[in-house]
Amino acid sequence: MKTTLLTLLLAGVFCSVVDRFARAEDASPKPGATALPEGAGPKIQFAEIVYDFGKVSSGDVVKHSFVFTNVGTAKLEIKDVRPGCGCTTAGTWDKEVEPGKTGSIPLQFNSANFGGTILKQATVTCNDPSQTNVMLQIKGTVWKPIDITPTMAVFNVSSEAETNETKVVRIVSNLDEPLTLSDLQCTNHSFRAELKAIRPGKEFELQITALPPFTSPSMVAPVTMKTSATNMPTLSVSAYVAVQQPVTVSPNQILLAAGPITNAVHHVVTVRNTGTNSLVLSDAKVSVPGAEVHVQETQPGRVFNISVDFPAGFEVKAGQQVEVTVKSNHPKFALIKVPVFQPQLAAPAAGIPVALPTAQVNQTKTPASATSANPKP
Repeated sequence: MKTTLLTLLLAGVFCSVVDRFARAEDASPKPGATALPEGAGPKIQFAEIVYDFGKVSSGDVVKHSFVFTNVGTAKLEIKDVRPGCGCTTAGTWDKEVEPGKTGSIPLQFNSANFGGTILKQATVTCNDPSQTNVMLQIKGTVWKPIDITPTMAVFNVSSEAETNETKVVRIVSNLDEPLTLSDLQCTNHSFRAELKAIRPGKEFELQITALPPFTSPSMVAPVTMKTSATNMPTLSVSAYVAVQQPVTVSPNQILLAAGPITNAVHHVVTVRNTGTNSLVLSDAKVSVPGAEVHVQETQPGRVFNISVDFPAGFEVKAGQQVEVTVKSNHPKFALIKVPVFQPQLAAPAAGIPVALPTAQVNQTKTPASATSANPKP
């Protein structure tokens, strides 16, 4: 019994020694490998990566320099500083920093047109192999005497729409004293503006209504009013309307790679109806053999997907006109056409422009202004 126990104890010690030896060998450098000491090469270390500017008034410019140190053993290179948006800009930063030395990256945030809690970011790209990109942040609160949400009333309407759509703009005062709004004006007769007090002196609703008929495909107009606030004596809200054709096609053409194509290609064209009546599509086809077309009604009477499949080897011959067509029950947009364009492998002669056809809608006895199903940009 004693012999057996001693044998087990010796076996356990032997296994432990072998295991430690194996782990030591695994941790040792392999032949031909170079073991880099910790901290070797360039290494960037910021004193802080988040700067909280606290509370500023709208329009103030926030400036801060982020200080960093090269705690590595080789020269640190700051290759780029990319702010996340146009309101934040980077000044001239230290591009090369020797080991043990410090540098700085100045950032500037313009708080004009901002309100509430703000978080802005900038990405620093450097040659530190352990962190090639470092995210810097500027955060805080921007105080505005009067908040306007939203600052623009946007209307997307159909040319067939007869109803008057209304958008609501919320105006809230952050001032201690009561706010008075007066002299509400809108000089464009396509819009009507009304002001209502929700909490007198504190909160208001500006109701803007778009009034058809509209004389142009798009229009914008300012809605202005005077305030009793000395630091913000006037307010302005933009009203914008975009008039769409009742039937629109997107995209308005199909572009294929230079033919013949090597793999099968699948394209989807979306037809939208914003008119007063439900739309019915039928008899979808492609003008040349080989390609297949199918219509799927994703929103009854309103949205359709036209799927077009081109097989491998498909090619539009020189001078050949290829188009996808589908019939419509809309009296003004009887036939929707989506042209298929495919460049030839041979380059066109220099100086000769290549015109790309676009989707068309054949109409019956309608003015020239209503001959396209494409929305105006």
